[in-house]
Amino acid sequence: MAWSWQKRLVNEKRDMIQRKEDCPDTLIVLQHNPVYTLGTSSSENFLNFDLKNAPYEVHRTERGGEVTYHGPGQLVMYPIINLRNHKMDLHWYLRALEEVVIRVLTKTFSIKASRLEGLTGVWVDNQKLAAIGIRVTQWIAYHGLALNVTTDLTPFDWIVPCGIRDRKVGSIKNVLAGFRSSSDCAEANVDHPNDSQLLNIAHESLLKEFSEMFQLRIQHKTISELEF
Repeated sequence: MAWSWQKRLVNEKRDMIQRKEDCPDTLIVLQHNPVYTLGTSSSENFLNFDLKNAPYEVHRTERGGEVTYHGPGQLVMYPIINLRNHKMDLHWYLRALEEVVIRVLTKTFSIKASRLEGLTGVWVDNQKLAAIGIRVTQWIAYHGLALNVTTDLTPFDWIVPCGIRDRKVGSIKNVLAGFRSSSDCAEANVDHPNDSQLLNIAHESLLKEFSEMFQLRIQHKTISELEF
């Protein structure tokens, strides 16, 4: 549903631009049922299973990048952004999405996160906590980022995430658990939240940092309030 929803919104925004109407930005935030997605040019060599006997559904999409996994406990942000309203620069946009996640991890969870030269995404040491893949048509960007919060990381074992063989995938939950078992425990701002609380905290922080990064005022709507 999220994929077709994005494509519908992109088409609507393209029509708005052609009619020279205001084209506001849209942000979708959700959790997926377990699914593997491949980018436009993703190689099936990064799948550690037979497509005829896949553990979950597999979909090829229009985004860039290699295979990744989406599932419960992972917050996925799909900004359908008119870059004419911001900056018509794809490098800037990718770095801005990374910056949103870095601020969430640093400010809300006291997790030292960073970029790695030559690789897209957000990292904590050798672990990738957030993957980013976008598509841009007529300067309207869609797809977006996925942040592992309380995600079961086991399904990542059945793929080579993002085509990177020598690095791991991590989650906020696991990093915080490492804090609590080490002398760095006192650095964590969040005091032993359960999975639901952790997701809510991360969700609110993502919205806050995204709105500040892109200088947007977010008007919240639930799925039940929207027309399809």
